[in-house]
Amino acid sequence: MGLWVVLLCALVSLLLGGLYVLGVFRRRRPDEPPLDKGTIPWLGYLLDFRKDTSEFLKRMQRKHGDIFTVLIGGYYFTFVMDPFCFGSIVKESRSKIDFRAIATQLVLQVFGYKPIESNNNIVRESSMKHLMGDGLSVLTQATMENFQKLMHFNLSPGEEKRVWQEENLFHYCYNIVFRAGYLALYGSEPHQGPGDKEKAEEQDRVLSNQLFHEFRKYDRLFPRLAFSVLPPKDKREAERLKRLFWSMLSVKKAWQKDNVSGWISDQNQLLAEHGVPEYMRDRFMFMLLWASQGNTGPTAFWLLLYLLKHPEALKAVRGEVDKVLRDNGQEVKVGSRPVTITRDMLNQAPLLDSALEETLRLVAAPLLIRAVLEDVSLKTSSGTEYRLRKGDRVALFPHLAVQMNPEIHEEPHKFKYDRFVNSDGTKRDFYKNGKKLKYVNMPWGAGVSTCPGRFFASAEMKLFVFLMLSHYDLELVNEEEEIPGIDVSRWGFGTMQPVHDVRFRYRPRF
Repeated sequence: MGLWVVLLCALVSLLLGGLYVLGVFRRRRPDEPPLDKGTIPWLGYLLDFRKDTSEFLKRMQRKHGDIFTVLIGGYYFTFVMDPFCFGSIVKESRSKIDFRAIATQLVLQVFGYKPIESNNNIVRESSMKHLMGDGLSVLTQATMENFQKLMHFNLSPGEEKRVWQEENLFHYCYNIVFRAGYLALYGSEPHQGPGDKEKAEEQDRVLSNQLFHEFRKYDRLFPRLAFSVLPPKDKREAERLKRLFWSMLSVKKAWQKDNVSGWISDQNQLLAEHGVPEYMRDRFMFMLLWASQGNTGPTAFWLLLYLLKHPEALKAVRGEVDKVLRDNGQEVKVGSRPVTITRDMLNQAPLLDSALEETLRLVAAPLLIRAVLEDVSLKTSSGTEYRLRKGDRVALFPHLAVQMNPEIHEEPHKFKYDRFVNSDGTKRDFYKNGKKLKYVNMPWGAGVSTCPGRFFASAEMKLFVFLMLSHYDLELVNEEEEIPGIDVSRWGFGTMQPVHDVRFRYRPRF
């Protein structure tokens, strides 16, 4: 009889534990946000969330208000849609709310890299040194030179040189921006003399193009890989691609390159000094490639597409670009060398900066998630105070809460190239309910998890568009073609991508 009692108790304990894991016993406490567990134990709203994150959150917001807790795949997520609460969340002590544990799990899963304790400090310090200030000026110059290498500017005299060339816009932008950034960061093929230089540059063009095509294969798998929902065949392909990039970007091969950026070499050296083995540093190099180049090309595509679909915007931004060139003693004309654009020149183009900011507002949609390590109090703009429970996760989705909020941005679905700039060129302020907002556009995240490479990424995208507008006439093959929809499977992973490409054509302006 005693044995049966023990077995029965054990069975009941297992059953209760299973029900607890499934979320059956979770109840909303009086001071907590509205709780919605869905109808499926443990899964909760996982399927709805994965199907279309934005539409799901709109539905929950209409149902529960600006702050609510939902069950998604065994975790309780409190979504905060009140932009006035963002500051208290992103500035909260890491001992209470932290992103590192979640980020560590993600980069291990998608890049095979296991971060060390000081990883964030290494990345941040190196980025401050090389992706901001004087370091950014050096890297901007290197990126511009690689754009020139890849874009084959030809300003020789002759009408035959002005024939239209036709391309897919998304592929063209992603390809060129990715390759120029890669070569600027990871270095170029070495050469000995002038004759050898041309061969080395051709090899750079060929190898960077091959790398891009493999990167696109991985990029297409990335969202499902991050959510661990790849079918077996795609999972094997993802593993193959990981190993390929670990090899192609290995530190041994980096040592053989010329002009490797300080951003890459310094981080490799610091990781080595902290005892990170070489094979793990190879994986870190792959992570840096995706972090630096995974969103810039797609964003450049949207920016050019919006300009081409809005002639008044294209005219205004191109006029500004031409003026900046003239003010700096340069001109695009037959027989001249390609223009040289500096970081200072980019800073003289507030309309281009605003157009990029507006593009990011429309298409950048990161999901900012942090783990709640201790119970935390959160006060809303209406004065209501909620408690975030230890063990849960808190999430911000700025695309919906801020960037597409009609109370902050009038006609939020429209592209307004000058939305973020005043008539005198200064940055515009934004308000909600008469109160000034700090966070009005969050493509780079916020707080301690803000993207450290945001200044380089912005410079890279503006450089590309500056060069395209300087040197080429541009038009859509079908001017009546609608702007394509977005691939909803990519919500939460940065810049959205189109469901299909768009044909465009270009030719030298002179």
